[in-house]
Amino acid sequence: MLEKPNLPDEKIINCLQSEFGLSISELEFLPLGADPNTAVYRAITKNGISYFVKLRMGNFEETAVTLPKFLYEQSIGNIIPPLETQTGQLWGNIGDFKLILYQFIDGRNGFEMNFSAHHWHKFGATLKKLHIAEIPPLIKNRIKVETYSPKWRDRVKEYMGIIETKSFVDSVAIDLSAFLKLKRDEIFDLLERTERLALKLGADSPPFTVCHSDVHAGNILIDENDRFYIVDWDNPILAPKERDLMFVGGGQGFRGHTAQEEEILFYEGYGEAEINRFVLTYYRYERIVEDIAVYCDELLSTPKGGEDRAQSLEYLKSNFLPKGTIQVAYQADKTGLFS
Repeated sequence: MLEKPNLPDEKIINCLQSEFGLSISELEFLPLGADPNTAVYRAITKNGISYFVKLRMGNFEETAVTLPKFLYEQSIGNIIPPLETQTGQLWGNIGDFKLILYQFIDGRNGFEMNFSAHHWHKFGATLKKLHIAEIPPLIKNRIKVETYSPKWRDRVKEYMGIIETKSFVDSVAIDLSAFLKLKRDEIFDLLERTERLALKLGADSPPFTVCHSDVHAGNILIDENDRFYIVDWDNPILAPKERDLMFVGGGQGFRGHTAQEEEILFYEGYGEAEINRFVLTYYRYERIVEDIAVYCDELLSTPKGGEDRAQSLEYLKSNFLPKGTIQVAYQADKTGLFS
């Protein structure tokens, strides 16, 4: 969220005091991230300790905090665990918001810096540990399960119909509507490819494992001591391992290496793996479809959002750029299903 939510700082400070026992001297809103339902802050206590405060609106899955907490305690490593309240919970409550607290790590993400070879090795090794981890039933049974649902594809089709009949007033919505019309053929080709692969995998899916589901460059953090962290565990899923592996070499914002180099370096850390190209290609296509649907929800269904709206439009458009996710996914498609 780029624009500060309509929530007084005093309420956040009071929650940190009552729930976590912290005396806060300074609270700073951080305009970070593409999620309009998440706002983040830096809180500094009176004795100078910094914390990362995450406010989550709307849907909240407990596994977003219970899973990384468990993985950290099992020495999976490279995870910043949520901190407990004074009563042992992993979040506090402020009205409709959930407040999650973390140690503040000063660093840069993969959008902001070039990854070195050892960063890719660490990335691979960490995901391998996640994919083979034994998750206790109490947590695992609450993690959503992959169904290859047509939800996002249907949503995009719906919006492609809406823009043909509806007039928009907001400048961002007008721009998006015109852009979608311009890219209509490309979008429907993408939908067809995704649908064919979804039907194939729904009938014959590989085994599932626990996946982070969103390990793009912005969710990899390197601190000032060159320590590596995977952050933002909001949407874990039980799915084929390719749900995470699709990000490697997939045009997901990592800097400093070609797609082929990313894959070589990553798998030196991950180890030998049999990759199902049908699944990998499906997830690369489906990720783009979901992006289009989510940004249409945000930009066409409401004029709300402030500064986030223009940024979200640019994020959506970036999928269609040269060397963007669509071009990368098409070039890497080894399924043989599409001419």
